[in-house]
Amino acid sequence: MGKHRSKVIVSLLAAVLGVFGAHWWYLRRPWAWLFTLVTVGLLVWAQTFPSRWDNPAFLLLIIPLAAACIEALVFCLKTDAWFDARYNPGSGQTTRTGWAPVLIAIFTVFLGGTVVVAGIAATVMYVYTAMGWLDGYTF
Repeated sequence: MGKHRSKVIVSLLAAVLGVFGAHWWYLRRPWAWLFTLVTVGLLVWAQTFPSRWDNPAFLLLIIPLAAACIEALVFCLKTDAWFDARYNPGSGQTTRTGWAPVLIAIFTVFLGGTVVVAGIAATVMYVYTAMGWLDGYTF
C-alpha cells in the first residue's frame, strides 16, 4: 500500500508555495529539485541588481508563479477519482474533498490574476524604461 496524498494539501501547496515547487516535492515528482533550483537561482540573481524588483531576474519569476497557479487550478478542478487514480493508486483510501478545492481555486484565481497582471505591468514598465520610451515623463 502506498502513502495516500491529499488533493487539498497539493492544491494549497501549489497555490501558496508553488513557485518553489513545494507541491512537486509533496507528490515526489522526480524533477522537483529543478523547479526549486530555478526559482532560488532567479531570486539570488535578482539580489545582484540595485533595484531588487525592477530587473530581468525578478520579472522572470512571473513564469514559475503563473505555472504554480495554473497547476493549483488543475488540481482543484480535477475530480477526486482522477486524483486518486493518478497519485494514490493502491493506497486503499478514497479522496473526498468537498468544498475545500473550490475555495482554494477561488483564492488561486485572485492570487494568480493579481500576480500575472502586476507582472505584465512591471515588465512593460521595465522594457519601456530600458528602451528610453518614457524619457521625459514624470510619474
